[in-house]
Amino acid sequence: MILTTLDWSIIVLFFVVSLGIGVWTARTANKNSQDYFTASGKMPWWLLGVSMVATTFSADTPNLVTDIVRQNGVSGNWAWWAFLLTGMLTVFVYAGLWKRLGVVTDVEFYEMRYSGKIARFLRGFRAVYLGLMFNVMIMASVSLAAIKIGGILLGLTPGETVIIAGVVTVIYSSLGGLRGILITDFIQFFLAIVGSFIAAYVALDHPKVNGLSNLLTHENVVDKLSLIPSLSNPEIFMTIFLVPLLIQWWSVWYPGAEPGGGGYIAQRMFAAKDEANSVKAVLLFQIAHYALRPWPWIIVALASLIVFPDLESFKTSFPGSESIINHDLGYPAMLTYIPAGLLGLVLASLIAAFMSTISTHLNWGASYLVSDVYKRFINPEASEKTLVNLGRILTVVLMIFASLFALVLDNSLGAFQILLQIGAGTGLLFILRWFWWRINAASELAAMVVSFLVAIYFKFVHTAIGFEPLLSWQELVIGISITTIGWVIVTLFSQPTELSVLVSFIQKVNPGGPGWKRIVNKAKAEGMNVDEPTGPWKVPYGILCMIFGSICIYGLLLGTGQFIYGNLLNGFLLLGIAIVSGFGITKFWSKIL
Repeated sequence: MILTTLDWSIIVLFFVVSLGIGVWTARTANKNSQDYFTASGKMPWWLLGVSMVATTFSADTPNLVTDIVRQNGVSGNWAWWAFLLTGMLTVFVYAGLWKRLGVVTDVEFYEMRYSGKIARFLRGFRAVYLGLMFNVMIMASVSLAAIKIGGILLGLTPGETVIIAGVVTVIYSSLGGLRGILITDFIQFFLAIVGSFIAAYVALDHPKVNGLSNLLTHENVVDKLSLIPSLSNPEIFMTIFLVPLLIQWWSVWYPGAEPGGGGYIAQRMFAAKDEANSVKAVLLFQIAHYALRPWPWIIVALASLIVFPDLESFKTSFPGSESIINHDLGYPAMLTYIPAGLLGLVLASLIAAFMSTISTHLNWGASYLVSDVYKRFINPEASEKTLVNLGRILTVVLMIFASLFALVLDNSLGAFQILLQIGAGTGLLFILRWFWWRINAASELAAMVVSFLVAIYFKFVHTAIGFEPLLSWQELVIGISITTIGWVIVTLFSQPTELSVLVSFIQKVNPGGPGWKRIVNKAKAEGMNVDEPTGPWKVPYGILCMIFGSICIYGLLLGTGQFIYGNLLNGFLLLGIAIVSGFGITKFWSKIL
């Protein structure tokens, strides 16, 4: 593709601004590790919410959505739309609890909630498991999208792409810590939004597409438009709709949509000024993530079915790219039709999407390895300067590992399914551990180990020993069942957490509810000072707001689709439902905070 001087100027300007923010914020990020990893807990909700959206506005997300739409239609997106339920639960039940915890990383939770050597081991194990293994896989998936974009739009080899993208991202993200990332994310979000709308406009303007009306009536597209999968194909209905809505959202751990919160979403909560800012930030994230962003990507994906109806058409149009050809190539392939002048803006938006996600994961992963491994177990007396410098070094190391792993991945959807399987069955534990005293460190360790072993079995062993392959939803449900049964059994037959630790947790977090009554009564009987929560338990109100919030955002999401399809009556009906549900949230808002 030919980039004009204007195109290159936009890209260079974006790099200069990003690096400038990193240099400017480096002065404060050098103070201590808490500032470097949590911005000293002084950030406003709007900045944190936009940062969460920018982080999940990854370079691989449009590719993933395109892969889903091309293979399973628009309704296939329920595989990730179902996670809205998890997100709304985090907003109205867990965001306040995490902020009250007052920590740097979410894995510090383990030594505040559990006791003994196993709690210490679990904190270190979880830090390495998430900060290194899981984190590298996520960043590799994002880097794979960069490889495909760089190969199709700029003619770069996979190695060239990961080197260029990795070096630029590491420099900017290591300088300013989380504060610099948050500020840069704010700019990157709006740039990415503009880029996605330009991509949708250009896709509709393609001669073969010839506008929205022709797109929606084209023979390659009409069977992909349904917002709800048809019961005529039970396997697809189960895989992309029923299982995600009934089981997946509460039982599967996935970055950015963790049941009970966690990961880089929790990191943003720790950076909030107070509990109210924490809740508002996560709510803004859910609204923008599910109601605002998907449709431009979906339009491009549908248009790609007309321009590139099959994988063979990719091979014809992009000779020499056989190693990266899959359905997720539809998005970057459609970007090749963007005219000079606008191309630089769209490329800058894709670079912004890549950098916002990678920078967050680098800082998040480094925070685990620095705070929960090095400082906790290796050098507790380390100076703050040492911890910040180590964070920068580990940022480089994590990027190298992610780049190498990206070179062996095939497509974004495959990585998405691997991540789901690894986290299958752990979600319910993460939801209940705040409210059921009996869950302990052994429960957590069992859930992680069992879920990982089940994922390895299905990926590498099941068919190798002669069994017929299972459908993805069957593997998921089996994995959830085995993991859940495993950690529940371990919970009931292992030693409970020490009473003093449980009482300290109650005093600090004040979770309330019947799951803590036994501990409160036991502590009082032994003469321990325990302050019971005053007023009604907030969780029932939180669940009610979760239901209202989910209906509201689904109404906006599906209503937008109906307007795009030209079904105005259905669109206004769904919009009305969304508005009424929004009023429901406002009615109970004061009960939550």
